[in-house]
Amino acid sequence: MSMSADTPVPPPEFKGLRPLPQLIFGSRWLQLPLYLGLIVAQGVYVLLFLKELWHLVLGAMKFTEQEIMLVVLGLIDVVMISNLLIMVIVGGYETFVSRMELEKHPDQPEWLSHVNASVLKIKLAMAIIGISSIHLLRTFIYAGSLGREASLSPYTETGVMWQTIIHGLFVLSAIGIAYVERLNHPMSTKHSH
Repeated sequence: MSMSADTPVPPPEFKGLRPLPQLIFGSRWLQLPLYLGLIVAQGVYVLLFLKELWHLVLGAMKFTEQEIMLVVLGLIDVVMISNLLIMVIVGGYETFVSRMELEKHPDQPEWLSHVNASVLKIKLAMAIIGISSIHLLRTFIYAGSLGREASLSPYTETGVMWQTIIHGLFVLSAIGIAYVERLNHPMSTKHSH
């Protein structure tokens, strides 16, 4: 049995792990059912997207522009959450469980080539901000009917205020994470430009 040039070969002095470190290191595979569950959740989001798209197509002639915009924002929201799921599934598996060896695969995502826990945290924070932005935009579409008849808007002024504050906290958290990562790795940020 010959090994390919790409197969990692342990150094000759490597004698294997002792039983306890081997058990601890092997416990990373307990995350596998979690990632498989997220793949199932991804399938549910595909069904939700198709249902909303069908709803949009059927109502295209009778919906108002605002109703169409709300459905489209819902579709974008589903896509962004789906993107977040892919980042967590692929990036998390690659970072915490096992290498997928996608380096030579033509469809390897660009971001995966330099993924690590730090990069994954920042990308997830940015995805959460994007999802929060879509929710906030949807809320602002209803903002014109605030204070009028309750049936016109599902939001209250207090609810809009809290959504805006929470979105601002997401943005500040992402800036904080990026800043801390830059402090921890000052040389890598200079070489990446």
